Amino acid sequence: MPRPPRPFIAALIVLSALLLPARAIAQPEAAPAGRITVSLAFDRDRLGAAHQAGATIDDPVRIASISKLLTALGVMRLVEQGRLDLDADVSTRLGFAVRHPRFPDRPVTLRLLLSHRAGLVDGIDYALPLGHRLQDALADPAAWNPDHGPGDWFAYANLNFPVIAGVMEAATGERFDRLMARLVFAPLGITACFNWTTCPDEAVARAVPLIGADGRGRADQLGGRRPDCPVRRDPGTPCALEHYRPGSNGALFSPQGGARISAAGLARIGQMLLRGGEGFLSPGSIATLTAPVWTHPPDPGDGGDEHGGSAGLFCRYGLAVHWLESGLPGCADALFGDGRPRFGHAGEAYGLRSGLWLDPAVGTGIVYFITAVPDDAPRGQSAFSAIEEAVARGR
Repeated sequence: MPRPPRPFIAALIVLSALLLPARAIAQPEAAPAGRITVSLAFDRDRLGAAHQAGATIDDPVRIASISKLLTALGVMRLVEQGRLDLDADVSTRLGFAVRHPRFPDRPVTLRLLLSHRAGLVDGIDYALPLGHRLQDALADPAAWNPDHGPGDWFAYANLNFPVIAGVMEAATGERFDRLMARLVFAPLGITACFNWTTCPDEAVARAVPLIGADGRGRADQLGGRRPDCPVRRDPGTPCALEHYRPGSNGALFSPQGGARISAAGLARIGQMLLRGGEGFLSPGSIATLTAPVWTHPPDPGDGGDEHGGSAGLFCRYGLAVHWLESGLPGCADALFGDGRPRFGHAGEAYGLRSGLWLDPAVGTGIVYFITAVPDDAPRGQSAFSAIEEAVARGR
């Protein structure tokens, strides 16, 4: 990636254009009581303008689907170590056949899973409780796209990531939460975790509670205490994680959306990506991760929401990397509205909207999260909500 001019004044100009000071950010609707809004601009080398309302850039939050990008970083670390192969049949690692019931001759690979082209759909509950098996879940025909097989089609599905986490666990013999702490968070010097297990008490004490637009708590109402059990379990089931066999249930620690990380921590990840890997990953691995492997077909009538996702939200996608501002017919991915291609990922869960977006040509980025957003929040000029557009565009 080309590097931008490095003089201090030039960096200030870029950051000022990317994100205005906090007082300039406007809400598109009256903010409900208790809403938390945090955003942070950065470039390759420094942090820029921050907006902090209700929390700080150092407070960890359940960042929702940006977790998928973090999980992909762990995958690429294992690929570089020679412990995983993006194009190998995942059945070999998991010890059971992962097959689309209508296309049993097609292998499912990590590359297909990371890019949402494995044929899986969220037709089943992908948050499998403790004691349940991924093998049983994937045996349900409802887990698979009834019309399209592996490699044919993009269909955004959370279920891909429990499979990915299971493969990571099977390859290493480590629980996913501990593996991510060792592979990703510790090397980058980030205080972050999945489902709070590996975060220190100080981070737990700073947890951002997620509330709905009605003001009711929806997740992480911790009150300074760790959760009684960090994973989902059936009623009456003891939280006996010591008996868990890595690889049997990759859903346990929410690889699709359960990362707890601060805005500053996400900015650190963004800076690493903008620097081409900086020794954490090779430039080649960064290129593999970020290069689009699926692009929305030019005919807006040949897939609709399934192809474009949420009325044109997903129009260009890599390995857990979402590209914006594609400018393609039928697409509504212009979150920033300036036509500049950016990559990263968005998140939405429990009243939270979040984003980590990087402009590789200029070398700048922004991370944000907003709580108490209605599930049916008014849409902006793109497929994103108006409140996300306001924050991303610095209004």
